[in-house]
Amino acid sequence: MSSFEAAEACSYCEEEPPGSTIYQLSPRIAAPISPSKRQRAYPERDLFVPGGLPGRMPRSTFQTKVFRKTFYPGVADKEWNSWYWQARNRIRTLNQLEQVLELSADERAALSQSDSMLPVSITPYYMSLVSRDDCLQPVRRTVIPTLDELRRSPGEADDPLGEDHDSPVPGLVHRYPDRVLLLVTDFCSSYCRYCTRSRVVGQGHIAPGEQRLEQAFEYIRATPAIRDVLVSGGDPLALSDERLDWILTSLRQIPHVEIVRIGTKMPAVLPQRITPDLCRMLRKHHPLFMSLHFIHPDECTPESFQACTRLADAGIPLGSQTVLLKGVNDDVETMKKLVQRLLVMRVRPYYLYQCDPISGSAHFRTPVSKGLEIIDGLRGHTTGYAVPNYVIDAPGGGGKIILTPNFVTGRDGDDLLLRNYEGQEFRYPDPVG
Repeated sequence: MSSFEAAEACSYCEEEPPGSTIYQLSPRIAAPISPSKRQRAYPERDLFVPGGLPGRMPRSTFQTKVFRKTFYPGVADKEWNSWYWQARNRIRTLNQLEQVLELSADERAALSQSDSMLPVSITPYYMSLVSRDDCLQPVRRTVIPTLDELRRSPGEADDPLGEDHDSPVPGLVHRYPDRVLLLVTDFCSSYCRYCTRSRVVGQGHIAPGEQRLEQAFEYIRATPAIRDVLVSGGDPLALSDERLDWILTSLRQIPHVEIVRIGTKMPAVLPQRITPDLCRMLRKHHPLFMSLHFIHPDECTPESFQACTRLADAGIPLGSQTVLLKGVNDDVETMKKLVQRLLVMRVRPYYLYQCDPISGSAHFRTPVSKGLEIIDGLRGHTTGYAVPNYVIDAPGGGGKIILTPNFVTGRDGDDLLLRNYEGQEFRYPDPVG
């Protein structure tokens, strides 16, 4: 059994519905969709309307509808909208990808390699957002591997943040005084090529077994300083409602644990996972927060809108953690569109991460100056709630360090010299002493 098969057996076997079958992709080739036709059939204003009224939105993008009709013509709405079906029918092989994409030579070569740390997995829904013929499309770059992943650059490491060093028991990271990171699974429905934990995800080493998790719970019980637990992975929402309920209940029974957070990308890659049953279960465990992972405005679809609406209506504060990625979202206009759409979806942009120096990530990393330029281009130019904190998670376990453009330009006697968003200079009386 391969490491990836082991990961599936350990982390996902309980999620497979009895008797379900894997759908065979239709071999038909999709014709390119002209930009004018796409715009006529699916104008942006239909998705993001004032107040976010679901009744005024389409249920899917035109691109997703064409993808379904071309490659999954026999799949009924009930199946397509089932997270079980989506997860069981993930696209994972070179043969499957060749049926839905025109692969570049670089992509095909990377997919033929067997020594890549990170497996390939993409839900049919998320694949519908991927360009069939443009290998430089932002969303495509984040899920389809290239040979750049196999090139290790100076300063890169498999565990650049030193999480293993700060792990007192398997799957638990205790770096900050009052909070811990609990990794409940290493399984994700779709794998991001820039993943910080590419050394462990999809490898089958972090399973949601009771014995391992009880070790983590016991450490938390024995450490009264811990008041905040971030449940992550992998993706915790890949677990069944029952398993996740047990984990959250176990944490809630620890008196000094005040809040619990869940980190997930499901609303972006598998929004069908956010079911009414899941939300009813989650609302039992307040105060509960959720950190979502969105990286590009193309992910802000009607399906994701509905998923975030359900979570927000369940009383869960939603924040987005976005990774700054070269060729994906490294310009002001793309980032502005993303953060503005997230606010409409009731998601507060929280962090903009400088891409971690994991092995084989040089093609995704931007200069830090680019991140500062983006924050400078957002501050004052859009709603303050839409401006995330730009952070570097310091290599070696230094933790998150916030970076900001220099709006303080100097002093002149008792005046502080300030620069506003338009580049104009202002004085603020600030006597020294």
